Amino acid sequence: MTSDAATTATPQTAGAPRPDQPTHGLGASLPPADARAKTEGTFPYASDLWAEGLLWAAILRSPHPHARIVSIDTSAAQEMPGVRAVVTHEDIPGDTAYGRRIADRPVFASEIVRHHGEALAAVAADHPDTARLAAAAIAVEYEVLEPVTDPEKAFAAEPLHPDGNLIRHIPLRYGDPDIAGDIVVEGLYRIGRQDPAPIGAEAGLAVPRPDGGVELYVASTDPHTDRDLAASCFGLDAERVKVVVTGVPGATGDREDPGFQLPLGLLALKTGCPVKLTATREESFLGHAHRHPTLLRYRHHADTEGRLVKVEAQLLLDAGAYADASSESLAAAVAFACGPYVVPHAFIEGWAVRTNNPPSGHVRGEGAMQVCAAYEAQMDKLSAKLGLDPTEVRLRNVLATGDILPTGQTVTCPAPVAELLQAVRDFPLPSLPKDSPEDDWLLPGGPEGAGEPGAVRRGVGYALGMVHMLGAEGTDEVSTATVKVHDGVATVICAAVETGQGFSTLARQIVQETLGVEEVHVASVDTDQPPAGPAAHGRHTWVSGGAVERAAKMVRTQLLQPLAHKFGMSTELLQITDGKITSYDGVLSTTVTEALDGKELWATAQCRPHPTEPLDGSGQGDAFVGMAFCAVRAVVDVDIELGSIRVVEMAVAQDVGRILNPAQLASRIEAGVTQGVGTALTENLRTARGLVRRPDLTGYALPTSLDAPDIRIVKLVEERDVVAPFGAKPASAVPVVTSPAAVAAAVRAATGRPINRLPIRPQAAVAVPQG
Repeated sequence: MTSDAATTATPQTAGAPRPDQPTHGLGASLPPADARAKTEGTFPYASDLWAEGLLWAAILRSPHPHARIVSIDTSAAQEMPGVRAVVTHEDIPGDTAYGRRIADRPVFASEIVRHHGEALAAVAADHPDTARLAAAAIAVEYEVLEPVTDPEKAFAAEPLHPDGNLIRHIPLRYGDPDIAGDIVVEGLYRIGRQDPAPIGAEAGLAVPRPDGGVELYVASTDPHTDRDLAASCFGLDAERVKVVVTGVPGATGDREDPGFQLPLGLLALKTGCPVKLTATREESFLGHAHRHPTLLRYRHHADTEGRLVKVEAQLLLDAGAYADASSESLAAAVAFACGPYVVPHAFIEGWAVRTNNPPSGHVRGEGAMQVCAAYEAQMDKLSAKLGLDPTEVRLRNVLATGDILPTGQTVTCPAPVAELLQAVRDFPLPSLPKDSPEDDWLLPGGPEGAGEPGAVRRGVGYALGMVHMLGAEGTDEVSTATVKVHDGVATVICAAVETGQGFSTLARQIVQETLGVEEVHVASVDTDQPPAGPAAHGRHTWVSGGAVERAAKMVRTQLLQPLAHKFGMSTELLQITDGKITSYDGVLSTTVTEALDGKELWATAQCRPHPTEPLDGSGQGDAFVGMAFCAVRAVVDVDIELGSIRVVEMAVAQDVGRILNPAQLASRIEAGVTQGVGTALTENLRTARGLVRRPDLTGYALPTSLDAPDIRIVKLVEERDVVAPFGAKPASAVPVVTSPAAVAAAVRAATGRPINRLPIRPQAAVAVPQG
């Protein structure tokens, strides 16, 4: 079924509860449990932590993107009053390199520096200023080397790493390579380096344990993996390292780098004291991973009716100095290089290479976002060459359930792509701004802007996007959860980290729905609990939510079995509604509290989706558990003389499987669209020969509330995915993927310029004079 959740909604009202919505359980707009604490400023983030005898840490980072380390002299730092310890690569008792997929990144550089900001040493002192001064006092002699910053030159360059410069190559082959279409369009596209720009910079606290181990209090999104990496680095058994997740101030991939945690633990173990590190904003920009800058070459073949015949593409991802998530990002880029369209023949070459640029890794919608900007630009070129409406060309080619991807995988999940596109196409366009002084703020550039109303052109653009759900290519997705009920209060124990995606709220709703218990608490996360995996690709809604549901149903059976036995019926004939237990025939009617009668019930369960497989040597394989789709229509105003752009409105239609929390879903979509607008117009971490320029929030332009457009959630298609718990799909990644392409399409429509680079530079939006 479908639901027009907000046909005329604004960002302020899109998630407002309707009178017919439930007040608890699934489908309710239940507010987050920590909302008040975060609003009042009392929520404990990692940077707020404290411990008796606390020392402060600082990290020395390389000023060069590529250099040979001749010597490191720490004597001056060690002799400074107040300095308690200095550690380098020589002080690491275990593995000196780490990585979530490939252990290729050193904790501290020892022989070669491979990117600007790479860590060389760390200091612990009794005052943060002392720690920073001591780190600066470490004398490092460098032999500066020529950096490799062009990913196209990385193929022929000398190896930057013992593993070589090529991280992965995927040649996708699907169909007949010799076939050609009557209409051919080509394009070259570039996507910039987007930073996840965390709300709070990285911070953490390491506390040594009496058994010689250490506890790490950090804003981790994957605590068990972080624990295992730390234990390997510290030369300890995993049982002697504990990761406690502190308040995560939102995460879109930026909390996945253990490079801030490992020096902390080493210093705590060496000093025997608690050690705290709060990174500066500059360190945050230099240290964690960014979205892969990507170069994309495309050639689309179509027949005279606009139906796609063949897609050829070359995709080059700049991984920066180390592998990180580049292999997974490349797989997504190659698999989705043709977009949510039926393509009978596809030939895609994809590479991820090492350079001396800042490290790239997991950022929401990785791989899929870059190719979406390119294939949607190609669809606009195709429609222009055919003289057809852009939506018409797309509708003639869209995927549907049962179609086959170029990877050979059949789309078995709901794929209402045509319905989504029609919804945003048919939604009323916003009114044109009036040419009057009181409305000058509507001009690109805002009040007192230099623009003239006569130079403003309005453009409308469309984009379709897709992402995969959960891990891919054989990743073992599993999560464990425990549900306990005692004295009318339920507790959920699950190591799924709340990063702002709403898992804690969802877990409460699941238990309320299943057990009829109103008061539900979600325990804080640490590695004493069974693993739940990383907070990425919407997996906690599916995998961890599924584990909570199974555990809650097991407790429900324990609760109902005595009553069913007493009345000679099966538990399936009993239902729990609004805290009451009733039988199908009305003979039994009691409350959940009475049925519990002081008993403590608990159960533990796991959820593991169906397995996937790696892409083979021809890019073929069932690599993904499922997919989610989105359609976005962007309306922009462009000053064609100055190149300034204002996004007026973004209309969104999305397939969500099932709406579990309307307000939460709306906020996730709105946040994703806003992030996509930043990717399209402002966000680009600039580098010059590998050096990061202005690594701060002044030099890196994030969109603010004044830049956010009106976001209209036009349609939410609720067609449940039968293999997913609750039938729900992840919500936030696919609007991030789709929105930049829609904005670029709208600017193309307004200016007539090709717009082949993101973010869009002002000079690219200046219309070329005619004649």
